[in-house]
Amino acid sequence: MQHSLSEAVSANRQTDQCRTRARQVHAVGCQNRQNHEHAKHAEREHQGQTACCAGLAATHTLAVGIVHGITSCEPAAILPVPSLYSTYATLCRVMARSLILRRLCPPSEAAVDKILIRGARTHNLKNIDLTLPRDKLIVITGLSGSGKSSLAFDTLYAEGQRRYVESLSAYARQFLSMMEKPDVDTIEGLSPAISIEQKSTSHNPRSTVGTITEIYDYLRLLYARVGQPRCPDHDIPLEAQTVSQMVDLVLTQPEGSKLMLLAPVIRERKGEHLSVFEELRAQGFVRARVNGKLCELDELPKLDKQKKHSIDVVVDRFKVRADLQQRLAESFETALKLADGIALVAPMDDEPGEEVIFSARFACPICGHAISELEPKLFSFNNPAGACPTCDGLGVKQFFDIKRLVNAELTLAEGAIRGWDRRNVYYFQMLGSLSKHYGFSLEVPFKEIPADMQKILLNGSGSQSVDFRYLNDRGDIVKRAHPFEGIVPNLERRYRETESATVREELAKFLGTQPCPDCRGTRLRLEARHVWVGEKTLPAVTNLPIGDATHYFEALKLTGRRGEIADKILKEIRERLQFLVNVGLDYLTLDRSADTLSGGEAQRIRLASQIGAGLVGVMYILDEPSIGLHQRDNDRLLGTLKHLRDIGNTVIVVEHDEDAIRLADYVVDIGPGAGVHGGHIVAEGTPDEVMSHPDSLTGKYLSGRVKIAVPAKRTTRNKKLSLTLKGARGNNLQNVNLEIPIGLLTCVTGVSGSGKSTLINNTLFPLSATALNGATTLEAATHDSINGLQHLDKVVDIDQSPIGRTPRSNPATYTGLFTPIRELFAGVPESRSRGYGPGRFSFNVKGGRCEACQGDGLIKVEMHFLPDIYVPCDVCKSKRYNRETLEIKYKGKSVHEVLEMTIEEAREFFDAVPALARKLQTLMDVGLSYIKLGQSATTLSGGEAQRVKLSRELSKRDTGKTLYILDEPTTGLHFADIQQLLDVLHRLRDHGNTVVVIEHNLDVIKTADWLVDLGPEGGSRGGQIIATGTPEQVAEMEQSYTGHYLKPLLIRDKA
Repeated sequence: MQHSLSEAVSANRQTDQCRTRARQVHAVGCQNRQNHEHAKHAEREHQGQTACCAGLAATHTLAVGIVHGITSCEPAAILPVPSLYSTYATLCRVMARSLILRRLCPPSEAAVDKILIRGARTHNLKNIDLTLPRDKLIVITGLSGSGKSSLAFDTLYAEGQRRYVESLSAYARQFLSMMEKPDVDTIEGLSPAISIEQKSTSHNPRSTVGTITEIYDYLRLLYARVGQPRCPDHDIPLEAQTVSQMVDLVLTQPEGSKLMLLAPVIRERKGEHLSVFEELRAQGFVRARVNGKLCELDELPKLDKQKKHSIDVVVDRFKVRADLQQRLAESFETALKLADGIALVAPMDDEPGEEVIFSARFACPICGHAISELEPKLFSFNNPAGACPTCDGLGVKQFFDIKRLVNAELTLAEGAIRGWDRRNVYYFQMLGSLSKHYGFSLEVPFKEIPADMQKILLNGSGSQSVDFRYLNDRGDIVKRAHPFEGIVPNLERRYRETESATVREELAKFLGTQPCPDCRGTRLRLEARHVWVGEKTLPAVTNLPIGDATHYFEALKLTGRRGEIADKILKEIRERLQFLVNVGLDYLTLDRSADTLSGGEAQRIRLASQIGAGLVGVMYILDEPSIGLHQRDNDRLLGTLKHLRDIGNTVIVVEHDEDAIRLADYVVDIGPGAGVHGGHIVAEGTPDEVMSHPDSLTGKYLSGRVKIAVPAKRTTRNKKLSLTLKGARGNNLQNVNLEIPIGLLTCVTGVSGSGKSTLINNTLFPLSATALNGATTLEAATHDSINGLQHLDKVVDIDQSPIGRTPRSNPATYTGLFTPIRELFAGVPESRSRGYGPGRFSFNVKGGRCEACQGDGLIKVEMHFLPDIYVPCDVCKSKRYNRETLEIKYKGKSVHEVLEMTIEEAREFFDAVPALARKLQTLMDVGLSYIKLGQSATTLSGGEAQRVKLSRELSKRDTGKTLYILDEPTTGLHFADIQQLLDVLHRLRDHGNTVVVIEHNLDVIKTADWLVDLGPEGGSRGGQIIATGTPEQVAEMEQSYTGHYLKPLLIRDKA
């Protein structure tokens, strides 16, 4: 330390000497100038500056050398301006002084090769200390609710993101959300953090796999630069039109037609364009069409510079006649010159006719079909220049679906058409008049009404009048004769014209979607759909599975000038497609809508985008990237994670997958339990070190000391009892026949994209729900028939959709726990004396809730152009209830305190209340002991929401004839949680119920009674049932990827 101080003092002395010499030289220079010794002045000033600058350079060298621990370094650049000498010398003094702090507080070694966490207390973390290696693949594992996400996302990522945002200017920070500072003492060695979570990428119907990966942007550029347009009618290449061809085409119009020739000088560009108008006036033009309106150039409207505008200058106005050839040729040449080869001919003075585009570049020599230009915007369905005008680039059109609207089994009087039965007097009177006019009965099932009458009822009578009789409010009969509008046109009109959100929401129940009839779902306008690169158009390419698209572009060879232009674009496209293949998404298509992606697929797409970015020195944090992946695809994903690590990044993964844990460089096991029982570091180190740790539950499962056992004897099927679905052809299914044994646990497996969800969620479930539950709005995918539903009495689909979309929804309200809890509080003597009923303890109605926040506990602050923010309510302090309500106590707890209890705590608290204890026990049975009763539904993961739904079903009366359908219920579950879940599923099966599970987890697959394996690949190469039978039978089938991974597991577990 003494040595450091002496170095700093020495540096200060040299700095002061330098500053003194600078002042002396500057004074001499001034004296020389005052004495007008011009000849000597220049020489002395030059000598003085040289001496001073040398001193400054020495000081700078010394200061920089001391601060960075360098004994010698090259002289720094010289600053020759005398007025900066003092400033520069002061800077050197500061640099030298900073050595004292740097030497007294040297940087931690963690800043070099480790991430050092001290005193982390976020959520349920118990003041943990942890040291993680940098540039390694780290897996954080542990029971659900043990604190894995609290460490990875709410501590490491939150602090990394917060530090980055704080480094930005105040102006930039206002556009970025700042994460809350985590409860931690110190974190050293953090890199910039990127979080890749299991969140749906987008709910925007315009987003596709292609747009969110930016591959579509490169495709648009490729087709705009090297595409070959073709005529949609004659399928021949479009060629440039000559002026003579343009003139001849105009002269084919009827003689006397009033037309005008326009040159589009501005197309959809922002600005006032004053210089454009000035130049046009200077060239002698008189009129222009601005944003579709014709106006004089001397009387132009003022244009908003923030909006896009189109300007077409009028080059000529004429009546068609035979002797116009020369004049038209000259006018066309002028227009083509002004608008870069484009000219328009439009009707004049509201004359009938359509606008015609002429191009000196692309036009059909037979029919004259022309396109203006090949630009990237022509291939964008989010731009009016490229979007299909019929569907506005959405690819689908909404329509009132007859299947949702009409129950053909009922009579019109019974309500075959919803909203047109006896309860709606006005519309039912119309049906009565129609029945008398056309001679059909209202008392026969709709399906028995003649087809032509059905058509009139649904679509209207056209121009034919019908005599209608209406009973008005005074009881008088009013007669009117007019055509019948039709039920469907009536709904369309009401949906279009209503301003009531309630009416619109009610009518939306009858809406379905179908591919746009014009673009057939491609989203693009006609011109864009007929541009070719190689052997395919852009819609054909985006409709290919990504694996096939990768092969297509690998084989695509363009020669000559087109090859040179396309070379760099193709390189980007090939790389990005390969990244998607590497993360197991080769079965997706680029035109797949983003809102149909699962959370796991969306996460892997973001992962592929990050790989494409090629960043180095970043800390990536991923949340269970293996979700939704078959074991085969998981191997490729793990290879991608290793690649991210190998190029110089730290990859932290919250994961339960056994292969991922074994592959990791470093494993952190958090536990030992969930919720309040978790938050401790149980074990850390290499996978081998964690496996040998005596207290690590993860280590016990990895080492085989504890395992999920294969049943000693499988439940055998009754071949006479089965659910049979025939001819399933939805999406990529290849006309398959599915057989589900009644009363068994059946696992549906297969590689990603093989058709599992289409077969079960989109075909089996809608058919079962319609037949057993009376569902009316579900539509099954294409199939032939289903048999065996008579063996069941209801179907329950337990998916991973949220249990509620607002903060008001929570496990207590969803499972029905909150009603008896409110009744208990209403039964407290003080409640009865105050006259409080159960409604007093609801935060959804007035009375007991805090009116300042209306029972939310948070106040929504609108930020206009920024996202809305929520701040704690100052009145109730986020407790949701008013003071009087919170004064009521049950066993010493207020209703707010009860909602803040975990399921485990509530189970003990309400042990003496059987109705509550039973439901709370089912929540514990599915592994949710750690969540709070009042925890907002929006904070629950997909897996947690699914298990809340499962617990609700478990708490209901069991009929023994229920069909349960679950989609990947092991999402987010540790080995021990999976064992707990399997116990529940086996209990359902043992009661006679039929359980169908879509699953990739081998521990679930090996314990199932029956397997249905789809494949062999994903996408168009899948959709077949390639193996059925017990796990042992499927394991012996060579064509089954599932069997390939299952066989060694069965051998190991039975050894």
